[in-house]
Amino acid sequence: MAVRHYTLDFILSAPADSSTTVRGLQSIFQEQEMTETVHNTEGHGYLATFIGKNGRFVVLRIHTYGLMTLDLQCYEADNLAQVDHLLNALEKKLKTVLHGNIRRVKRLPALQRGAKADRYWPTADGRLVEYDIDAVVYEEDSAYQNIKILHSHQFGNILILNGDVNLAESDLAYTQAIMGSGREQYAGKEVLILGGGDGGILCEAVKLKPKMITMAGVPRCAGLACPVPWCRLILDSGFHIDQLVIDGCRKHMRKTCGNVLDNLKGERYEVLVEDCVPVLKRFVEEGKTFDYVINDLTAVPISTAPEEDSTWEFLRLILDLSIKVLRPSGKYFTQGNCVNLTEALSQYEEQLEKLSCPVDFSKEVVCVPSYMELWVFYTIWMK
Repeated sequence: MAVRHYTLDFILSAPADSSTTVRGLQSIFQEQEMTETVHNTEGHGYLATFIGKNGRFVVLRIHTYGLMTLDLQCYEADNLAQVDHLLNALEKKLKTVLHGNIRRVKRLPALQRGAKADRYWPTADGRLVEYDIDAVVYEEDSAYQNIKILHSHQFGNILILNGDVNLAESDLAYTQAIMGSGREQYAGKEVLILGGGDGGILCEAVKLKPKMITMAGVPRCAGLACPVPWCRLILDSGFHIDQLVIDGCRKHMRKTCGNVLDNLKGERYEVLVEDCVPVLKRFVEEGKTFDYVINDLTAVPISTAPEEDSTWEFLRLILDLSIKVLRPSGKYFTQGNCVNLTEALSQYEEQLEKLSCPVDFSKEVVCVPSYMELWVFYTIWMK
């Protein structure tokens, strides 16, 4: 059973008097038949908990520096009208008791903890976002990752891999941006897609009547036991796609993928159920080239710490191989990351200077609806 967690904060001009404040609230807690327990804070203000027979639990903390916090937890099945009435009564009483000492009052909507459908997912820069998710549409654990497709009223079905929001049915802006934002002519061209297991890029690219699209990035390995360092890196970070991603999206993300995932081969495309690195190496050896390479494997890593060098090594490998299969007039498209992650994006741009041949690049900032943050996309070409 899920728990609802309410918060009520009072930012004060001066520290509150604990005895006066608690005395003012006692009648409310007594009416609720809540038992009080005062805790020793070793001189760090006042802390008390109040427990009710119906499972309601209140934590009152009066800090020594002018902040008072009140947390209330109740079960999801509780009478929410009564809970709201209790919160209103506590807020009203505290406003009376603290009159003249209040700088700001903040009461947030309840956090829903332990619900079957998880509504909370972090942004790339670490902020917590609450989605209007009401159902788990699909969930599987493959050999590589945890796969969820959740339903949102605003964004439609959302694909989440290893806790990362990947793509929602609302996110055509993402697909358009990673394909060049309508500035490219795909008709009659040869295209290579790396990753893209949700089928969104493939679906939109097919509509533009290219000569042929090859999609690769589904690994065949030993899963979490794989000894290859960069492969383990992909697995740990949810960088790749697998058959269960394709299966879930084919059934539950059809607004994104259309019918292109129904078959692994169509008139203008072929999906290679292979790891993209050997595929790229094979294309290099064969001298096969493409007009466009679209890398949808992963975002730029958030961390720039030395222990993440293997991540950058993997990205450089993909970049180098991709540039080698790119025609002289061709273009390489990829996502960056959240626009706020300036250090990570700068680190990525430094990697572009370390490739086997000189390249130039441009970048575009796009609002991807379900990400709830601005996202950076790169276009790269040979000088």
